[in-house]
Amino acid sequence: MEKAKDAMVSCTIENGIATIVMDDGKSNLISPHMLDQLNRALDRAGKANAVVVLTGREDIFSAGFDLKILKTGVINAFKMLIGGFSLSKRLLSFPTPVIISCNGHAVAMGAFLLLSGDYRIGVEGDFKIVANEVEIGLTVPYAPIEICRQRLRSAHFDKAVLLSQLHSPQTAVDAGFLDDVVPRRDLQNITHQKAKQFAALDLKAHYQSKLRMRGKMLKKLGKAIRKDKFDFFLKGIKRVLKPIKSRPASAKK
Repeated sequence: MEKAKDAMVSCTIENGIATIVMDDGKSNLISPHMLDQLNRALDRAGKANAVVVLTGREDIFSAGFDLKILKTGVINAFKMLIGGFSLSKRLLSFPTPVIISCNGHAVAMGAFLLLSGDYRIGVEGDFKIVANEVEIGLTVPYAPIEICRQRLRSAHFDKAVLLSQLHSPQTAVDAGFLDDVVPRRDLQNITHQKAKQFAALDLKAHYQSKLRMRGKMLKKLGKAIRKDKFDFFLKGIKRVLKPIKSRPASAKK
């Protein structure tokens, strides 16, 4: 088991299954530090050709991006946002099956990570699954729109993105966020059973089929991420230039 004292992510690989656990001690916020550790864990899983199980801590899968990072500067914000969307793309194109074992709340980027798994299992209970960007005053970036467009059922796409429709685990299945909902006491066992089942697949055929099936989607997602890079860059430049423009003419040199 790989987890340093200050780590936010642990990775255990056993019998062809890589169990990756996000645990920052709080809400599993997606930060540059969390993203770096998640990608390192996926590097290990890929090298071992292992089925991936991604899960969270206690009642939280992930509460989304760490919005405090947005106030620490353009570079950190850019790294976090683009890093999160790139992680989703990596999961959607990962060589082995990816199971998301959603142990509780999945909000904003947490919900987009949920949508990035090949098989998504949630737990019964009073948990929130929602893309709440519009609700909190943020314009939804291009990449998560594309992820939602591709993975959610068409009748739920507009409501999820434009209206921040809140789902319980039970209604999230119909919307397309989840494939199955199980009692909390059964989550670990059922997740392990699914992982063993998927590990018995021909993994080369799985990967080739995944790329063939999602090829167009992945190209669209890659294009969306590039549009987000340009959009975030422009917003960052505007943020830097704004105080300069506000200065009186006599102060400019």
